[in-house]
Amino acid sequence: MQKTTHPGIREFSVAGAEEGPYGIAAGPDDALWLTFAQSGEIARLTLDGQVSRYSAGSASCRPTVITRGPDGALWFARSDGHIGRITTGGELTEFALPDLAANPFGICAGPDGAMWFTEMSTDRIGRITVHGDISHFALPVAGAFPSFITPGPDGALWFTLNQADAIGRIDLDGEVALHSLPGGTAPVGITCGSDGALWFVGIAAGKVGRLEVDGTLREFPLAAPGAKPHAITAAPSGDCWFTQWGANRVGRITPDGHIAEYDLPTAGSEPHGIAIGPDGAAWTALEIGSVARITHDH
Repeated sequence: MQKTTHPGIREFSVAGAEEGPYGIAAGPDDALWLTFAQSGEIARLTLDGQVSRYSAGSASCRPTVITRGPDGALWFARSDGHIGRITTGGELTEFALPDLAANPFGICAGPDGAMWFTEMSTDRIGRITVHGDISHFALPVAGAFPSFITPGPDGALWFTLNQADAIGRIDLDGEVALHSLPGGTAPVGITCGSDGALWFVGIAAGKVGRLEVDGTLREFPLAAPGAKPHAITAAPSGDCWFTQWGANRVGRITPDGHIAEYDLPTAGSEPHGIAIGPDGAAWTALEIGSVARITHDH
């Protein structure tokens, strides 16, 4: 286990501490896009720290996870029961879900040209076309709290079931399969690695997991039992980067399971979303109102 205090971290102030940010994604315009969950806004951050802010809807709409869509726009989930779409020019479109209490959270682009999302309060997976047509698929478990979702290496979508201690798989026809995890894992973030496996983080167990499509599981514990890893993203290098809001760190894991952990310079910064920027660095959203850019020596 390697621990590095100063791997090359630069922080950018982007908002007030009471505004967020929460989610982060690389856009098609060589910029980072953020959700401000507390102020109901979307922000664009250039690589040199310039910030533009746009409304995500009402001030209380609580945008969370954001991702790039197949149409060149950014798509995001809103806790008020909407899916949002914003162009790189700041034009917003809102799509209301049939159940406004559904609490959508994770969202990703699927291999079918549509966006797929989780609904934490309804135990469903949703699909929305770029034109706004919505369909739903029920999960075979209640109270599972589906969280993040990612396209897999097999043409299906993979997602975490935080309260069911499981990873789910849904194909484009809506067929669902579940892979059980050890009790007390509470998976949240998930991503597809360049090695063809699904990498996820267990917020309660303090571990990073690697799941192959055949169900083979490996787990890698973190240094701090209370690390509370939250989000994870795959880098083109083959590594995965993840946030640890309980330990105030960002971690990096290689395909063979070697973990490096980097302390963030500001105490209590609450790192949540993480993405690989257009410059190849890892960028993480800090709820204290900042974004951190992290690099390391190969």
